[in-house]
This record gives sequence, structure tokens and C-alpha cells, in this order.
Amino acid sequence: MQAEPKKSLVGTEYEVEVGPVAHGGHCVARTSEGQVLFVRHTLPGERVVARVTEGEEDSRFLRADAVQILDPAKDRIEAPCPYAGPGRCGGCDWQHAKPGAQRRLKGEVLAEQLRRLAGLTPEEAGWDGTVMPAEGDKLPAGEVPQWRTRVQYAVDPATGKAGLRRHRSHEVEPIEHCMIAAEGVSELGIEERDWSGMASVDAIAATGSQDRQVILTPRPGERLPIVELDRPVSVMRVGEKDGGVHRVHGRPFVRERADGRTYRVGNGGFWQVHPKAADTLVLAVMQGLLPRKGETALDLYCGVGLFAGAIADRVGDQGAVLGIESSKRAVEDARHNLESFDRVRIEQGKVESVLPRTGITDVDLIVLDPPRAGAGKQTVRHLSSLGARRIAYVACDPAALARDLGYFGEAGYRVRVLRAFDLFPMTSHVECVAILEPAGNPS
Repeated sequence: MQAEPKKSLVGTEYEVEVGPVAHGGHCVARTSEGQVLFVRHTLPGERVVARVTEGEEDSRFLRADAVQILDPAKDRIEAPCPYAGPGRCGGCDWQHAKPGAQRRLKGEVLAEQLRRLAGLTPEEAGWDGTVMPAEGDKLPAGEVPQWRTRVQYAVDPATGKAGLRRHRSHEVEPIEHCMIAAEGVSELGIEERDWSGMASVDAIAATGSQDRQVILTPRPGERLPIVELDRPVSVMRVGEKDGGVHRVHGRPFVRERADGRTYRVGNGGFWQVHPKAADTLVLAVMQGLLPRKGETALDLYCGVGLFAGAIADRVGDQGAVLGIESSKRAVEDARHNLESFDRVRIEQGKVESVLPRTGITDVDLIVLDPPRAGAGKQTVRHLSSLGARRIAYVACDPAALARDLGYFGEAGYRVRVLRAFDLFPMTSHVECVAILEPAGNPS
């Protein structure tokens, strides 16, 4: 006997009292039947009409948008961006909240993840509960920092116009201007051009140099257009067969600047998106580790060598740094960027595979900046066995950070200090730096 199809609740509206903020850019509410709603475009304490966007009658939870605000919170403002709101651009989560309120919401999410996944209070994590804005980002309500130095535009296949994706959708929201895009991205004029035949256009504006780059991803069988933008750019394309990034013209890299050094970043490789982020994070990591001359260090998930370079500068000629990175191109860049340091070595491969093969049994300092999923129990246990006097964990996801801090706790490390930075204004994301030390160490 065939089971009856589950009844979709998409489009159903509920009048609800909005509860606390949750990880992911939404708040929690419940229907009168007790079903959990994750509601976007609202704030804690509001009464709203929520329209379901995903879910069925017996779903564990439903996703919804607040389509009518019946009782607004004091922290609510009119969204400065004309493309923000239910069913519109998915790039921002908190356009409707005052800047200070956004940071408080991120702090509440971080505190909840620490409590739930690591069993830590803010005090036990050495965190004062604040989320700090980047330099220059503390703006009045209604003003938006232009911080995003890397923007991936989706192209509407029907019109050839560049836009941004709607929340949890492949649909394209056409835009004339992204308010959070850095000036170096906006001045390219990408939204004004015809990109017919392209699936996406990535725009990169380097920090500390005038380098500009676009990376084009053509639809299957389509040819590249002639790229004529409002500023000089290098052009790359994503290969249809191999998925690799290939040079079309100009430099295959951009030059970024941080901690007094220039870093080459090729093929659209990873670099912090906020122009102040790299310096902010290096400073927090170095203040936490306090590297000493002659020490040995690991830089894991090292990218193009940002933290490895900062540590190498400080441990001197008698010190040594090993970086591990999975991306082949990033390893090439890191080796180029750090070639002036004789005692820096960069290995290519996954951390969990390469680190055991190195034969390293002890080290003074460790930095890890893992991808959003975190490092995981196996890697954390291995790191904890190396006896480092300090470990710096850089994290862009509070849930992954909290899980790994729990693993470090089980393996004998405690959090000495944790700092949180709002390096993604208007979005739900928050960047953290946790400094750990052996649990037996006095504070």
C-alpha cells in the first residue's frame, strides 16, 4: 500500500511570538500546535505573521519568513538595502536590525553554542560576551559598511544580468548595487553588463593593492564574453571539464597586504573577505600566542601562509614553522610568499593525513584555521598530544568552534581567552579567536 504524500505547509501563515535568536540568521518561534518555526526577517520578542517557506505537516521544524510585523522590537530599523526582505536577496540576515543589536544577537548565538556544545559559560571560555566591530565599521543605524572584497554574482539565464541568490534558492535576485560590496568591487560595474552565457561572475578587489580580478564560470558549451569593465582587471575562467581556474588575461593572482607583508593569492583562493580581517585576526592570534624567539610552530589549514608568516617573523632564524594546506595552488602561493624564511616548510594535503606522517611529537605553538566544519575529534586529540604551550583556534562557525573546544577540554586543554569579531556585518556570521593552554597551567 502506497503511503499518502505528506502535506506541504509552504505558504501557510501563523501569527506567532518570536523567541530567541538561533544559529543561522533566524529566530525561533512555535505554532499553536507546538511545531518549531525558524523565522527570518524578525527579532526576538516581536509578534509577527510568519509564512512557511519550507516544511511539511510532520516535519521536525519549519522554515518561515516574517511577512508582517505586528509588534516590532525596539532594535528594528527599516532595512537600508532595497533588496533585503522575504523572498529577496539571501546575502544578508540582519539588515532590519540596528548595528549594535546585530552584534548582540551574534553574541547570544555564540554563548548558546558554547553552553550547548562545549559546556562552557562565557566566563569559563575567557570571553567578556562582546562581539567587536572591525575598525571603521561602527556606523549609525541605516548606514552599511562596504566590507565585502569578494562577491560572487549569479547570472540570470533569461536576462544575462548579474544578481545575488535568494535565500536557500538558485533563483537570482537582480540588483543594481550591493550595499555591502567593497568600493573596489562596486567600481567594476559588474551589475551594468550583459553576462549572457555565464553561470556566475566572481569579483575580487584586493586589500592593500589595486589588483582587481573577475572569475567567470560559463554555462556548458558557452564561450567567454569580451570583458570590458570600469577598472582594469585580470580575467580567469572556470574550466568546464576540470573545474579548475585558468588564466584568460592579466595576472593569475591578486596581491593582498597584512601584518606588514604582501601575500600572493592565486586562482580566487581563500583570503579573508573583510579588508580589516587579516590584520585583526593576526593581531589577536599573536597577542594570544606571544611567540618567543626559537620556538617551533604549526600553522594548520594555512592557506597562503598568513599566520605562518606572522609567526615566522616573531620566532626568528632559530625558530621553525610547518604549514599544512590541502589546496595545491594555495601551497604554491604560500611557498612563494614565505620563501624568505629558511625555516618555514609548507606541506600539501589534508591535516589529518599529513600531520601524522611528519613524525612531529612536540611543538611549542599551534594555529589552526579550519574550514566551516571544524577540525574534528581525531585532529583535536592529535594536536592535544603535542604538548603545545598555547594553541590559537580561528573559527568562522561558532557551532564547529564549540564542538572542537569540547574535544580540547576532554583532551586536557582549557580556553584561556576567547574573542569575537563582527567581520561579516549584516550577516549572521561571526569570527572568533580562542587561545587554549594545558589545563594545569595557572592563569
